[in-house]
Amino acid sequence: MIKEGQPPGADHQSHLWIKDIREDVPVRGLYLAKMKRTGTTKKGDPFLSVTLADRTGEVDARVWERAEELSSLFKEGDILDVEGQASSYRNQIQVTLSGLKVSEDSGDPSLFMEATTRNVTEMMGSMRDLLKEIKNPHLKILVDRFLSDSHFVALFKKAPAAKNFHHNYIGGLLEHTLSVCQMSRFVAEHYTELDRDLLMTGAFLHDIGKIKELTYHIQIDYTDEGRLLGHLIIGVAMVDEKLARLKDFPQKLAIRLKHLLLSHHGQYEFGSPKRPKFLEAFALHLIDDLDAKMNGLNRFMERDPQEGAWTDFNRLFERYFFKLKTPVSEEKGDTSPSGNDRQKMLFSNYSGG
Repeated sequence: MIKEGQPPGADHQSHLWIKDIREDVPVRGLYLAKMKRTGTTKKGDPFLSVTLADRTGEVDARVWERAEELSSLFKEGDILDVEGQASSYRNQIQVTLSGLKVSEDSGDPSLFMEATTRNVTEMMGSMRDLLKEIKNPHLKILVDRFLSDSHFVALFKKAPAAKNFHHNYIGGLLEHTLSVCQMSRFVAEHYTELDRDLLMTGAFLHDIGKIKELTYHIQIDYTDEGRLLGHLIIGVAMVDEKLARLKDFPQKLAIRLKHLLLSHHGQYEFGSPKRPKFLEAFALHLIDDLDAKMNGLNRFMERDPQEGAWTDFNRLFERYFFKLKTPVSEEKGDTSPSGNDRQKMLFSNYSGG
């Protein structure tokens, strides 16, 4: 893995990470063309807008001269070798490009794909230890069938959990699933009326369809299967494939388990074919939603370029967020809230505006 600030390859200059681009800084190097579109100025002159990306973020770039000519040279998803100058427009960094071409060298994928900062082997070990606690013999053997499938495990350890917002990096699916399993264990201990084994199995399997829904090399995108079916339907099909080889698996238990997968997004408008209709399904939806939002919002706040206590406007949540980077303390000593305390404070009024 390339360290930030180190050369991406033997033939390239040190990579300027997008998070480090500042006003009046020259920009040269390899970047992913994540989005492109053409437009016209008020005078009727054509211009080209390109969203450049690396693993640290995105930046808006413009081509004002020879826009149509340069636009014809590349498509979205290409790696571009660009040259330009950064400036500030409406308090946002924008790069004016003076030249670009499709790179003959695709570059090191680690330039463009972020990876989990956690140890994958340790996370997988923790996952296996948690799932060993399942006592229901039918659920236990189903889980074991997935964990003994080396092809599944290899994909599960590497896949991202989403294209955007939460755990959208290599290893993100494992990180997210482990977190959901850990919280499910805690919730089942607190709410003893829950079927712990069913909830834990659903937590492990709820997003397995993402190993087929998403593709990831230079950037995360959807496969054809992912766009046409979605990971909920794909996941149920994967479970059915394993169940077909387990002759004695109770049908009613299989239906309840598959409902967990199909309903964990909670609402129809969020892609759930079914809404949760029993306690374990409702709990899994809330746990999954909490983990996704905590990860996504924390990453949004950490990457926010705005100075001061408030983030830029978050379009998904339609609000600004208070970063609390500089807490005021009138007492001596360090009484600033910890990272976990900050998140608890943020979400204490989550349903508010």
